[in-house]
Amino acid sequence: MPKLAANLHYMFNEAPFLDRFAMAADAGFKAVEFQVPYHWPAELLWKKLQSYDLQMVLLDTKPGDWEAGERGIAALPGREDEFRRELETTIEYCRELGCNTVHTIAGVLAQGTERSVAEAVFVENLKYAADRLGAFGITAVIEPINGGRDLIRGGESYTTYGMKGFFLNHTKDAVRILEKVDNENLRLHLDLYHMQLTDGNLAETLRETIDIVKHIQIAGVPGRNEPDVGEINYPYLFELIDELGYQGWIGCEYKPLTSTLAGLKWAKAYGIGRSSSR
Repeated sequence: MPKLAANLHYMFNEAPFLDRFAMAADAGFKAVEFQVPYHWPAELLWKKLQSYDLQMVLLDTKPGDWEAGERGIAALPGREDEFRRELETTIEYCRELGCNTVHTIAGVLAQGTERSVAEAVFVENLKYAADRLGAFGITAVIEPINGGRDLIRGGESYTTYGMKGFFLNHTKDAVRILEKVDNENLRLHLDLYHMQLTDGNLAETLRETIDIVKHIQIAGVPGRNEPDVGEINYPYLFELIDELGYQGWIGCEYKPLTSTLAGLKWAKAYGIGRSSSR
């Protein structure tokens, strides 16, 4: 049975962010994830997790200037010192929140940047991050993201359909970079929504990569709504993931069509959707 984590940037967005922890727990979630915790004091977020007996399972390195279109800086030439400096803040949050997985988000390349140069920067930053995070028992992951879409209008500020111009788009490229870095503390993060938009072939890719996967995320395609809306057969994939022996979390990183609870019917078979108020 999949272990489902609620993404609090995408789900329960009918309520203010700090109220979503209680709503996730009440719906039966045992874990949460959200990309950018840095707007809130780590101590405050920890108290929320503790109050509702929730585990924090994933966060991102700092994205840079999000409002200016930056989507991470790990692959941006000239930002190496900033990346390493900001990684220390990420480590502080992980230690405070008990989070053991960090997406080292690559970023959007400026026009004219040579991909070979960006890849070299990315590889060196990943080598550093894998070692540095590993010293605290935290795993670094990289995630291919579709580069053809943009922000979700009317959603949480960090919700997107994709990231236009994002450096890392395809699983095969992520695997190649993992091989270049050659560090067991750097693993693969697969978002099946993005994979369907970029590569398809979901089942076979899972079979080929599951041994190096640390985190999985889901959403319906094409609208990034509930997993039972759209073209992906998630019950089949969940069974396959179980057969392959995956023990990690599966993040529900989708924008509900209406209210979050109304859209959770798909998850009842997996122990999610109940509410203590009903």
